[in-house]
Amino acid sequence: QGPSSFIATGRPPTLQKPIMVETKKDDKKAEKKDEKKEAEDEEKKEAEKKILKRDVVVHPIVLLSVVDHYSRVAKGTTKRVVGTLLGEVDDFKLHITNAFAVPFEEDPRDPQVWFLDHNFHEQMFSMFKKVNQKERVVGWYTTGPKIKPSDIAIHELYRRYCPEPVMIVMDVLPKEEGLPMEAYYSIQEETADQVFKRTFMHVESTVGASEPEEVGVEHLLRDIKNASASTLAVRVGDKISALKALTVRLKDISVYLNAVVAGKLPLNKEIIYQLQEIFNLLPDQDSEELVRSFAMETNDMMLALYLGGMLRSTVALHNLINNKIKNKKLKDQKGDDAKKAKEEKKDGDKKDDKDDDKSKDKDKDKAKVKKDDKEAVRGGGGSAGAGTCKDS
Repeated sequence: QGPSSFIATGRPPTLQKPIMVETKKDDKKAEKKDEKKEAEDEEKKEAEKKILKRDVVVHPIVLLSVVDHYSRVAKGTTKRVVGTLLGEVDDFKLHITNAFAVPFEEDPRDPQVWFLDHNFHEQMFSMFKKVNQKERVVGWYTTGPKIKPSDIAIHELYRRYCPEPVMIVMDVLPKEEGLPMEAYYSIQEETADQVFKRTFMHVESTVGASEPEEVGVEHLLRDIKNASASTLAVRVGDKISALKALTVRLKDISVYLNAVVAGKLPLNKEIIYQLQEIFNLLPDQDSEELVRSFAMETNDMMLALYLGGMLRSTVALHNLINNKIKNKKLKDQKGDDAKKAKEEKKDGDKKDDKDDDKSKDKDKDKAKVKKDDKEAVRGGGGSAGAGTCKDS
């Protein structure tokens, strides 16, 4: 009965099964917890990376301030200038809206020897804060044009005023087309000897502007003119640059649409809607009114160009004729002057000859007078001797 009752009850299998199920559940819970922790850690790391890799948007007034600082202090030299950047975070982007110069000196022989007047920086920031409370210190700029060994130490100095400052390296004399600036954050890098060292990490940077800033920049660009180029040449150059930019945009649109049709890129409805709006804004080229208006406008422009060309040619011919008349008058005057000079020379020569003749005549007269005087003296002496003989 013992064994049969033991088998009938079936306690051993009933005792072992719950233990196995509980251990599996515990393992699954532990795995889920580990996965959650790993996911949380990854999210934290990604958030830190996003904070570190926050895109930088530089406003036009900052570019103008940096160029003005360089032109006043270090233009024509190998020195660089340093200043403070002010801004705020908006739409998960760091907007650099203002900047001011800071006195800075460094030894060209030893780059580790440098001086930055942080007292001046603090005073200037306090004054800027009175004007705009939203702006805060977000970093600093330098006209490198590349990163130098002392930049890490300067960056650590700015960490006193901002936990994660950004460094903008500005190239005030760019040789290539594109944005003349690079943005960097500093991060900790673990070396082989277990010592953490700061190094720079590059982040994306763009130039952005609000509506008032765009208006101001447009007015400034209008005032900037090339003295050697005419207004028509400037307008034609602007039209050519605009057409080149339009062709680049059209190529990008065609590449995107071909990639969507081929299935290489997913369909983005917002982009398609914007393209449809662009096409809707295009004029109807088949309408007679549009063709007539374009023809009239081109005819008017061509007429103005034709009249301008005729006027320029007539003015040029008029100036050419006047120039020839002036040259002829100058030649005649030169010939008259030469003739007068020759006549004056001849008159002078004649006068000199006459003076010579007169001087010769005078000399002859003087010589004759002297001879006569001598003869008179001789004759007077002889008559006096004869008289004395008679008296005796």
